[in-house]
Parts: sequence; C-alpha cells; structure tokens
Amino acid sequence: MDAFADRVVFQTREWLTFLERTQRGQAIVAAVEVDGEAAGYFTGVVVRRGGLPILGSPFPGWTTDWMGFNLVDGVSRAVVASALPHFAFGVARCLHVEFRDRRLRDEDVRGLGFSRREVRTFELDLARSDDELLRGMTSACRRAIKKAERVGVVVEEARDEGFADAYYSQLVEVFARQSLAPTYGVDRVRELIRCLHPTGRLLLLRARRPDGACIATAIFPAMNGTAYFWGGASRRSDQILRPNEALFWYAMRYWRDRGLTTLDLGGGGDYKRKYGVREIHVPALAVSRVPGLMILRNTAAQVLTYPWLRRRGLRGAGASAVNEAETDDAGAG
Repeated sequence: MDAFADRVVFQTREWLTFLERTQRGQAIVAAVEVDGEAAGYFTGVVVRRGGLPILGSPFPGWTTDWMGFNLVDGVSRAVVASALPHFAFGVARCLHVEFRDRRLRDEDVRGLGFSRREVRTFELDLARSDDELLRGMTSACRRAIKKAERVGVVVEEARDEGFADAYYSQLVEVFARQSLAPTYGVDRVRELIRCLHPTGRLLLLRARRPDGACIATAIFPAMNGTAYFWGGASRRSDQILRPNEALFWYAMRYWRDRGLTTLDLGGGGDYKRKYGVREIHVPALAVSRVPGLMILRNTAAQVLTYPWLRRRGLRGAGASAVNEAETDDAGAG
C-alpha cells in the first residue's frame, strides 16, 4: 500500500501503531472496489469516546493530519467518499465517522450529506535552491536566520531518548505563557519517536546555544514527497537568538536534499506566512448515524476553542497535529 503515490506518512503501518497505542484504538485498512475492480484503500482507526464507537481518519486530538483514501488513477474520490458511511455504520459498526483526505476538493463532496468544515494549512515549495527559498521569505525571516547563524546557534539532528523530554518541557513552557497546558502528555511524543524514528521518516531537531544548552526543538515526519511540521517549541528567554527560524531552515534543506518537494506547515499561526508559503483549504467531513450526535461532538470540540475552559483543566479532544497550538513558537504540537 505504501507504493501508492498519494499515500501519506499518517497512513503507514508505523503511524497506525502509534495511534493504536496512544488512542487505544483499532486500525482499519479497508479495500476499495469500484464496479468489482480493485480501486485502492481507506485507512482509519476505530476508537471509543464516551462509550460510542467512532471511525476517525483522522479524528481531532490524534496529532495526526491527512488520512482518507489511496486510489488508483481515474477513480472518483466523490464516488468512494459517498460509500464510506455505509462501511462505517455497517462493517465497522460505528456511530460516527470523520475523515480528511488531502486530495479531496469541495466539488467532490458537495451534496453528499456530510457535515463539512474547512481545514487550513500552509504549504512551502521545497523544489528550489537555497537562494530561491530565501527570496521567498520575508526580509525579517531572512534576517532571523542570519542572526541565528551569526550568534552561534547550532542545529543538530537528535537520536537520543532524552529528546522527547526536552521537547515536552519546552512545550509546557510555551503553553504556560497563555495559562494553558498541552493537550497530550510526553508519553505521546515518546511513542511517536519509538514507532516512526527507526523508519527514517521522522526528523528530530534541536537548536543549541554556543554554550551547548538546548533552546528549541522541532519534529518533522515525511513521506512520498511531503514533509510535515508536527510540533515545535522553544525557551522564551532565548528566542532573541532566533532558534525557531534556524530549525525550519535546517528542515527545509534536509528534506529537499532527500528528494521531497513540499513542506506542509499545517494551519494555526499566521507567523508561518513569513516562510513564503501558500494557503490551502481542505474539507474535513463528518457524518453520524444517530441524529444529534454531531451536536455532542461539536460541543466537546468547543473545549479547546475557549481558553478559560482549558485553564480549568477541561482539556478535550484537541485538534490535528498541525492546528493544535496557535502560538508562534508552539507550532503543531
């Protein structure tokens, strides 16, 4: 299945294992047939929320981005999407299904009966030289990258077990600036590294001051031409050294030099525009078998929308990996 050109890292066996372990779910890979002919696959995970079986591909709070379908050329995503509820409510025995397929367009799903919301993401074209990448950035961003180099910030690839703890401690600090807390624990970061890092599809970066202190971290999974910004964080006291821009600059060149053509920075903070990205909108679709279930789902989602609820410890399902933190240096995580 990984041979499909439209397959993304979030659909791989290793990522599904990560979701099974962190979400206590069961991965499902279903064969898609059109007129009796093999047409591709659907990838998702069944979980229980409030005792109700839900099929997510993905589901909010999983720190996972696009999933959905992998289809052979010429197969209509609209036709396949229209059949998904029958599978979800029948074979999978779920009461609710949600999915985000990066290749779905609004016209593919209009009139199919799904509840729809728009997911924003920012994409950067990596198929350019260093000079071209820099020219696409704002002048302030270019100056930040040069400053980090000038003051001696060093970016290194991390492979040690302590990376998860360093990243998470910085993430806690980022959220604390808004009197918030991360919507997941450090164990999720450890599990991500445990499942994905051995595949070579996960880049772990840390930025150090000249004295060796770690002042920023970032995580970038990748596959099939596209890298993703999963999460990043930094120490506020050292942001003047511009380690965040240095991390992004390193990641851009690292994945480009390995043949990737796109860096998906996710939605969230508009600060990502400074890297020369383009804004993309993808439909996120959901449908429930039981009337009224969508109302309960949307009510639960509001917990993350209103910070005062999270300050009281009522942290809910969360958002996708690339939308969860709206702060300039918290990034996706």
